[in-house]
Amino acid sequence: MTFLSLLRSNSNFRNTWTSQVISEIGDHFNNIAVFSLALATTRSGLVVSGVMLARAISAVVAAPVAGVVLDRFDRRSVMIASDLIRAVVAIGFIATIDEPRPWLLYTLSALLMFASPFFTSGRSAILPSITTAEELHTANSLTQTTQWTTLTIGTIAAGFSAASFGYETAFVINSLSFVASAVAVSKVRSHNHEATTPRSHEGSLAGAHGVRPARVQPVARIRGGWHDYVDGLRYMRREPLLLGIALLGVGWASGGGAAQILFSVFGELVFDRGPAGIGILWGAAGAGLIVGGIAAHKLGPRLSFSAYKRVIPLCYLVHGGAYVLFSQAPTFAIALGWIALSRAAVAISSVLNWSLLLRNVADDYRGRVFATNESLVWSTMMLSMLAAGIASQTMDPRTIGAASGVLSSCTAIYWLWADKAGLLKEPVRRHRPTLEDDEIKSEIPA
Repeated sequence: MTFLSLLRSNSNFRNTWTSQVISEIGDHFNNIAVFSLALATTRSGLVVSGVMLARAISAVVAAPVAGVVLDRFDRRSVMIASDLIRAVVAIGFIATIDEPRPWLLYTLSALLMFASPFFTSGRSAILPSITTAEELHTANSLTQTTQWTTLTIGTIAAGFSAASFGYETAFVINSLSFVASAVAVSKVRSHNHEATTPRSHEGSLAGAHGVRPARVQPVARIRGGWHDYVDGLRYMRREPLLLGIALLGVGWASGGGAAQILFSVFGELVFDRGPAGIGILWGAAGAGLIVGGIAAHKLGPRLSFSAYKRVIPLCYLVHGGAYVLFSQAPTFAIALGWIALSRAAVAISSVLNWSLLLRNVADDYRGRVFATNESLVWSTMMLSMLAAGIASQTMDPRTIGAASGVLSSCTAIYWLWADKAGLLKEPVRRHRPTLEDDEIKSEIPA
C-alpha cells in the first residue's frame, strides 16, 4: 500500500497524520529558537545541556503517568488535552527573549515536555485501532517518515525564521500549531459509534449490565495507577523481544543524548553558521531519516523475522560509524553528508522495530509499553546530555562526538548477544483491537 492511498482511504488516520504534521513543525520552531537563544545569550554548551536536561527529566517523570492514563482513558481526549496545555506553555517562551533567563527556559521546557508523552505515546498507541492489518506497516512508516520530514522542513524553516523575523515569531507559531493539532485530533471518529463504555482493570466490559463503577478515591487511584504501571513493566519483562527493542533505544540514547547537544554546538560554534547553521544541520539529519524511512517501508514486508534480526545490528554499526565521521568532518558540507547517512540507518531500525511492536503489543498494555520506551530513552539521554554538557566545558566537541558515535555502535553488540542467547524469539500474533476497543476506557477501581 502506498502512503497516498492510505491517506485517501482512511479518514481517521488522515486526521491523526494532519495533527502530527502541524504540531511537529511548530515543535521545531520552538527547539531551534530556544537552543539558538540560549547559545546567543550565554555562548555556553552547558546552558543548552541544561535545557535538554530539563526536558529529559520532565519526560522521564511524565512517561509512567502518561502510559497509565492512555491505557485507562480515551486516548484521543488525552491527546487533545496535551495539545491545549502545550499551546499555553509555548506562548510563555516569549518572556525569555528580552533578557537572558536560563531558569525560565528550563522551567518552560520542562512543562512543555511533561505534556508531550501524553500525545506522542497516545499517537503510537492509537495507531492499530484506526488502521487495518494491511494498513498498519504503511501507517507506521508514514508516521515516522512524516516525523522526520517535519524535522527537515521545520528545522530549516525555523532556523531562517529565527534569523530573519526573531524568536517571538517562532514561539507564536509553535503555540498556534498545538491548537490546530487539537482540532485535527478531535475529528478522529469511530467507524460505528461515538459512545464510550467503561472498561474494568481486567479489560472486561464493566458497563455491560448497565452498572457504572463506583467513584474511586484519589489515594486509591494513585495506588491503582502505580499497580498498572508496574504491571506494564512485568508484561515487557515477560516478552523478551519487546524488552530487547526497548533496550535498543537505550543503546542509541547512550550516544544520542550527546548528539542532541552537539547539533547546536557544531552548527553555532564549530562551523560558525549561527541559527541557520543549526537548522541546516538538523535538516540534513531529517533528510537522512526520510530516506531511511522510505527504504524501511519498502524493505519491511519483504523481510523474514531472521532477516530483520540481522538488519538491526548492521543499522547500528552504520549509524555510529557515520556519526564518528561526522564529528571529524573538515567542512560543513561533508559533515552534512555523514549525519544524513547516520540518521538513515537509525530510521530503518526505528520503522522496523515500531512495526513489530504495533503488531504484537496487547491493546491493554500499548500505552504503557510505548510510554516506557520513551521514558527509557529519555532517562539514558539525560545521562548522555549531562556528560556531554560537562565535557563541553573542557573538551573539544569533535572528541565528544566521536565518543557518542562509538557508544551508539555498541548497541549492535548487545543485540547480537541477545539473539545468540535465544532471547529474540518471533512473537505469536495477537488479536487486533478496533477503535471501539480503545474507546472503552473510564475510571478503573483499584
